[in-house]
Amino acid sequence: MLTREEDVDAHALRRQGWTISAIARHLGRDRKTIRAYLNGERVPGYRRQSPDAFVPFLDYCRQRLADDPHLWASTLFDEVAALGYAGAYSTFTRALRRYQVRPHCEPCKTSTGRDVAVIAHPPGEEIQFDWLELPDPPEEWAVGGHAHLLVGALAHSGRWRAVLAESEDFPHLVHALDQVMRKLGGTARRWRFDRMATVCYPSSGQVTAAFAGVAKYYGAGVDICPPRRGNRKGVVEKANHSAAQRWWRTVPDHLTVEQAQSGVDKLALRMDERRRRVDGSKVTVAELAAGEPLLDLPVRPFPAELEVERTISPQSLVSFRGNYYSVPPGMPGAQIRLVHRLGEDHLHIVTAGRAVIAQHRRAVDGAGQTVRDAGHVIALERTVLAAFTDRAPARPRSAARLRRPRSRKPNGSAAGLPPGIRPNGS
Repeated sequence: MLTREEDVDAHALRRQGWTISAIARHLGRDRKTIRAYLNGERVPGYRRQSPDAFVPFLDYCRQRLADDPHLWASTLFDEVAALGYAGAYSTFTRALRRYQVRPHCEPCKTSTGRDVAVIAHPPGEEIQFDWLELPDPPEEWAVGGHAHLLVGALAHSGRWRAVLAESEDFPHLVHALDQVMRKLGGTARRWRFDRMATVCYPSSGQVTAAFAGVAKYYGAGVDICPPRRGNRKGVVEKANHSAAQRWWRTVPDHLTVEQAQSGVDKLALRMDERRRRVDGSKVTVAELAAGEPLLDLPVRPFPAELEVERTISPQSLVSFRGNYYSVPPGMPGAQIRLVHRLGEDHLHIVTAGRAVIAQHRRAVDGAGQTVRDAGHVIALERTVLAAFTDRAPARPRSAARLRRPRSRKPNGSAAGLPPGIRPNGS
């Protein structure tokens, strides 16, 4: 970029007959630069702007934020990056503000303004757990009105992992708790919960006898948040926001539970790349988590008995954790229960009266296998063959053919007599 003085000198020397090469050598500039200023293509004092990489994605961002004004910018950045946007996140958010893409929302501009204390969390000291209820899950999930996600976060580093569950009862809590800690690589010395009924008595905050056995099995202490102290679990609450905004808002309706679980796992791994400043140096969440001294977990999870309800398909199959298991034929559409004791390798299928009708060895969760008993296969084949027939199905008669014809007295011609002669008795 030329200064105004250099621009004046270049024009003056050009009028005096100097060549562009001579002017460039005299001013110490490039010939293309001198030519652009002499031809009026560039103006002194204004730097040439490169093409804005955000413009091709402007209409997409406007439409997304018009449909969902509270969509996180980080979630929108993930979407446009997948579509080919090559800019950085800070450049992207600056473009959102420059073009005023996000609609105005008056309630979002308000602030509570209350003081928040900073709580020290030593490495390996605490894991915070919380249930996140997600509305409007896909119909194929069979989890009721909400999807249930148990989120666990290391309070020191901020690393978090999450597991989808069918409900929030005690067995599903234990199973999800075990899976979250195995994804984190171990357990901290203390667990922190809010006043959920499966962990403590909400009125007093005392831990229940059932959950006390779980805590002793894993060798961890239990801390219950005081009432009306939402900021006490701030680390896991922030992880809840990330899971809800950056994952749940983008889950398609056709995904299975296993595919959705894979999506939240990928998000949690990507969140390990967040930057933190510790003692004046920049580190990532993954580096902080690698230095936390977590305790080892038992080989098998706590032996809670998990029970779910399923409907038998016409193929005499029931689904459980991404696999299908056979039952005796003759019960399509019936409601049965699947009982699995955590840590065991077998799955029991029982009726409402607790009568065992099938037992299978469990396949790996999410493998998509169909586990059939040989006796069930033979019985199903016999039932199908017994109901088989080679008779053609009866064709429905039309309304005209179903009408009964009126009876008529036969005349002579109809009876085979000469014309004019009636049969006897007429």
